[in-house]
Amino acid sequence: MRIKKLLTSRWFVIGAVVLVLAAVIILGALPGSPINFGKIGNGLGGIFKPVQNVVRNIGQSFDDFHSAVFDGIAIRKENEELRSEIAQLQYKLRQNTEAAIRYEELKDAFHIKDNFSNFDVYGAPVLSTEADEWFSSVRVGVGKDNGLELNQGLSYVVVDVKMNLVGRVIEVSDSESRILPIIHEGFAVSCKVNTVNGSNFLLTGNTALKTDGNCILTAIDPNNIPEVGSEIVTSGEGGLFPEGIPVGKVISVDTSNPMNVTAVLEPYSSIGRLQDVFILVPLAEESQKTDAAPQTAAATEPEG
Repeated sequence: MRIKKLLTSRWFVIGAVVLVLAAVIILGALPGSPINFGKIGNGLGGIFKPVQNVVRNIGQSFDDFHSAVFDGIAIRKENEELRSEIAQLQYKLRQNTEAAIRYEELKDAFHIKDNFSNFDVYGAPVLSTEADEWFSSVRVGVGKDNGLELNQGLSYVVVDVKMNLVGRVIEVSDSESRILPIIHEGFAVSCKVNTVNGSNFLLTGNTALKTDGNCILTAIDPNNIPEVGSEIVTSGEGGLFPEGIPVGKVISVDTSNPMNVTAVLEPYSSIGRLQDVFILVPLAEESQKTDAAPQTAAATEPEG
């Protein structure tokens, strides 16, 4: 009785009709559905077609949304991979650019041996500048293990890849060496203007100037004062520094005291930017000549 009453219930009939209609609508929306053919399809098409279109559009929208979501994920992943590849290519490009610059610099350094044929030339990478902004010394990666020896009382000239004066060696260990740069107040060398018969004067480091990377020229002949812009080179006096090594240019001259004319020199070599240096070690016969040089050299080129 309960089943019969359920089957004849108004709500049951309505529910059944709704289910049938829904099934017909969904089936009719599917491609190749038999409802689309024949009289049945023609009779029901006009009734259910708007509903079928709605169902079809909803299904299409869901497919489009599904595709958009997964396409978006794929695109993001592809973009991440492309960004990674671009970053790697940019890194390699920077490396190649730096390598090309370094190659050109080192290629110029091959001429050092030609210009200093009486010296053994030791190339060395700069490891660090010691302690502080005062550039107390510069550590380079060449030492006794590379055949570089420094006997007591000796020192060696150091130049950069452009053959500009950097300083002199003051200490050699097994794998490293320390260089006293020209802007240090303990450094001194006899120099001259790069002209024929230019008068000599003394270049030294100066505490007040080295923060700007500059040096001072003293012992200047009042009758032969270097002009601003003059190129200064080593004079060759004293035996340690060969003649003609470029040092820098004069950027100012102080003649306020005629008995003590001074000038400020800007070195060609920038100590804080060095990557490679070259140590000039005199050959055996040159060393003997240096040992026989007058001891007055010590006054202009202190070994400390």
